[in-house]
Amino acid sequence: MADLPTDHIAQQLAFLVELDKLKSVMRQSPLINQNRKENSAEHSWHLSMFALTLSAHAKDQVDTLHVVKLLLVHDIVEIDAGDHPLHSASEQHAVIAQAEQEAAARIFGLLPEPQGREMLELWHEFEAAQTPEAIFAKTLDRLQPLLINTLSNGGTWAENGVTQQQIMERYGPVIARGSPTLWEVASKRVNAFFAKAKSN
Repeated sequence: MADLPTDHIAQQLAFLVELDKLKSVMRQSPLINQNRKENSAEHSWHLSMFALTLSAHAKDQVDTLHVVKLLLVHDIVEIDAGDHPLHSASEQHAVIAQAEQEAAARIFGLLPEPQGREMLELWHEFEAAQTPEAIFAKTLDRLQPLLINTLSNGGTWAENGVTQQQIMERYGPVIARGSPTLWEVASKRVNAFFAKAKSN
């Protein structure tokens, strides 16, 4: 493979420098030890490890590397658009979607063609959630915070007054669509968490 032109490398490095900003986008989810909130870069890394570890449980056979790629790019738009928690009461879904579209165009546009277009297509694939890999990536994006919340005294659930029924409705369909097996395990964890909370 021929060496890339120097200007292409400069574009790639500019993109990678821009990604450093994702480390400063704080999420509502806590770390399991609860000493601080996680940032979006940590979330993306953790999800990628979920994919490497749990892909055998996907409902349909998936290309694990492709799932990892989707998860690594899925929250990059938060550099411009910010994080919007699942349990927030925002009614501005169209505004948020537009901001994310603009962020994707700008940030992936820092890369040379066709690399920028490829990453933008990955982001669109995740958002559309129609391929087996994107469906499973969405599953993991719901599973990770669920797991954290059951291990951190309710985490975002407690912070937002989320009920057990709301959790089942907001997490269940997305997780089960990509992995009934993982939803079976996750729902048991949710039930056990609330049973323990009630007994205390």
